[in-house]
Amino acid sequence: MAKRIDVSGLTAYYGSHKAIEDISMTVEPRSVTAFIGPSGCGKSTFLRTLNRMHEVTPGGRVEGKVLLDDEDLYGAGVDPVAVRREVGMVFQRPNPFPTMSIFDNVAAGLRLNGDHRKSELNDIVERSLKGANLWNEVKDRLNKPGSGLSGGQQQRLCIARAIAVEPKVLLMDEPCSALDPISTLAIEDLIGELKERFTIVIVTHNMQQAARVSDRTAFFNLAGVGQPGKLIEIDETERIFSNPSVQATEDYISGRFG
Repeated sequence: MAKRIDVSGLTAYYGSHKAIEDISMTVEPRSVTAFIGPSGCGKSTFLRTLNRMHEVTPGGRVEGKVLLDDEDLYGAGVDPVAVRREVGMVFQRPNPFPTMSIFDNVAAGLRLNGDHRKSELNDIVERSLKGANLWNEVKDRLNKPGSGLSGGQQQRLCIARAIAVEPKVLLMDEPCSALDPISTLAIEDLIGELKERFTIVIVTHNMQQAARVSDRTAFFNLAGVGQPGKLIEIDETERIFSNPSVQATEDYISGRFG
């Protein structure tokens, strides 16, 4: 089985507090993997270790290995900024740069990465907005502020910004939690299209969403109050939702949890 991401023995801390412990899993190329589990069990913390965002938090540190195409992202001399170009992220709430135009929002990462000719930028911005299913809605107002878009449009703008630099992996931390049902459906449809080009990992509290969009699902849980979060099981999504191998997974999915 091809592996885009290979995590082994990963433990993450906030200062002396152990947030997640001894997580190992693989993620296949061009697939969608969903993380589910109760609040506070470390799903988002683990997601942020995959592009070294966790260590941006004061006291945040990691033990273990995260390999991206066999390269250790935490290896000596690896630049975290370079890691985040390869592993992009879309956050829970849409966060377009408020003072920038729609065009400049999408072009921001490209400009950070080096000089692009205007004609090339135009092509990449158009391609990225089309890739995020937003082009037809904004093509006549590219110079207007991105903050003037609706919530669902802003989230697709953030996705366009993330895919413009052609990352290998796209992380999504509850990308629909702040959106209405129609915008949520648009993002879910988009995820299905984007996995043809990108490897996607999504954190979601919505069981139906995990079942709809993902190929594999990972269930996280806490061993007890004050204990670190752990990966309980990961499997094909259909199997996790129809015949999980661990009772706690079935209890959580069926709502008998707690």
